[in-house]
Amino acid sequence: MHPISDDLGTPPPLSKRAAGARRRAIPRSGRLLLIVGLLGLAGLLAGCAAATVPAPGDPAGTTTGSGANLDGLAPGSLVKGDYEAAQASEPYAAKLADLVDQTRLGVNFTWLLVTGFLVMFMQAGFALVETGFTRAKNAMHTMSMNFMIYAIGIIGFFLVGFAIAFGGLGKIGVGNLGGLKPLDGMFSIHIGDTDWGLFGTTGFALTGGTYDVGVVAFFLFQLVFMDTAATIPTGSMAERFRWKPFVVYGLFISAILYPMYAAWTWGGGFLSQLGTLGLGAGYADFAGSGVVHSVGGWCALAGAIVLGPRIGKYNKDGSTNTILGHNQILAILGTFILAFGWFGFNPGSTFGAAGNGALRIGIIAVVTMIASGFGAFTAMAYTWWTEGKPNPGMMVNGMLAGLVAITAPSGFVGPVAGAVIGVVAGILVCLAVAFIDKRLKVDDPVGAIAVHGVNGLWGVLATGIFADGTANYGGYTVTGLLYGNVGQFVAQVIGAAVCFAWAFGASFIFFKVLNQFVRLRVSPETELAGLDLPEMGLAGYVPDDLPTAPPAGPAWPVPAPALESA
Repeated sequence: MHPISDDLGTPPPLSKRAAGARRRAIPRSGRLLLIVGLLGLAGLLAGCAAATVPAPGDPAGTTTGSGANLDGLAPGSLVKGDYEAAQASEPYAAKLADLVDQTRLGVNFTWLLVTGFLVMFMQAGFALVETGFTRAKNAMHTMSMNFMIYAIGIIGFFLVGFAIAFGGLGKIGVGNLGGLKPLDGMFSIHIGDTDWGLFGTTGFALTGGTYDVGVVAFFLFQLVFMDTAATIPTGSMAERFRWKPFVVYGLFISAILYPMYAAWTWGGGFLSQLGTLGLGAGYADFAGSGVVHSVGGWCALAGAIVLGPRIGKYNKDGSTNTILGHNQILAILGTFILAFGWFGFNPGSTFGAAGNGALRIGIIAVVTMIASGFGAFTAMAYTWWTEGKPNPGMMVNGMLAGLVAITAPSGFVGPVAGAVIGVVAGILVCLAVAFIDKRLKVDDPVGAIAVHGVNGLWGVLATGIFADGTANYGGYTVTGLLYGNVGQFVAQVIGAAVCFAWAFGASFIFFKVLNQFVRLRVSPETELAGLDLPEMGLAGYVPDDLPTAPPAGPAWPVPAPALESA
């Protein structure tokens, strides 16, 4: 093995074809189509806005709170019928109950939004990690993908994805957000005595009744989760992915791939209903080891396979070359940002801080932190032992692996279980990176498949093993294998298998088909020169116009004592 390093010097000269790509403008017919498409989109959004005016939801936020929502929020609190009795005999008490619920919902909405903002900031962390793990000649392209996947994801999820994922969630209700009743459409298949949910049918472009204070706040939180999944494949496909198919991919994952699996799990779909077959509480994934990370990780695997490895990654005899990223410091800084954002990711998934067991947010934050520390330490110790030096890149991926693995069980386990889950994740990510790279011969520049796909799978299974049954979210409890519930573990295995089949299978077909119409990979000339200039028209690092030799003396007056001491 030998490293193929990269520096900030002059890149190889571009061929006429590659250089011309920087100068080519969109042809006149293409510009016309683009203008027509944008006008059509504007017309669609205007129609959606008009359709929202007579909404039966609560866009003003004046009727969402009701004392009736306080029933059973905590032991010894109101029970069903108390509020109705107060309305009849003590109207003042009933009005106070309404005010109390408005205050409770205000606390919960604030918690949901603030934690959502933290998750959104994780995009900056992903951008730094992926850019640091790739070469300088591709820095602008990698950073730009991480930036634009957020914007593209907003559009796809707003127009289509949110409705598919959560359009029927109101049938179940989210008590901490007032119920979300406007989300009342679910396409289901009736088998036996159960309507098995497949996808939602309300909330496209947040129109109609979904123009509602609770629904819109919930949309923001779920949007940033989707965008986390969407940014994962940009790492595994970095340094060779053309911009045009990247844009199409962004719409695919935000409008179809992620929302469908989210519908089956978090949206009230068939995986969440496995409890009706005696399989525990149904598939349980508190904050998304499977829904977010495995979906993104298995999509990343499909994309990397279809794209193929980078030039120079593998030799003719099958041996592997290490292609070094240009800035591990960026990767470490990005990981700190991601670890900070995870305090929104996991504790925020209670959807509130008041009622329905939401006071557990402190435990969730602590087990998240513990798993991250044990994951990083274990990866450091493993590489120190196997390589002779602690590997900073694997320290980063070890922490991220611990965070990914604890995401699903974080709401259901205690601190000791969090430490065990983190230890396993730290070792697993080291083994998985080597197996994917050397055995499967899949080129993943940042280790996204091992971190998110493999450890997302581990997190889903860990939920079915370590969930201790102490958490109670409005009557929803999860107990795992170690506490006598075999059915819960079976539900987790089914959910993980469905996740891989859907996320990898659908993504592989999508990338294969897309490649027939829009070539996925840049030309060899562009790849060797770097994607920044040919694809983006701007280098990530532009050399300063400095003189060839330093000036003869100091550039500014220096006190005599300083000169003497120097």
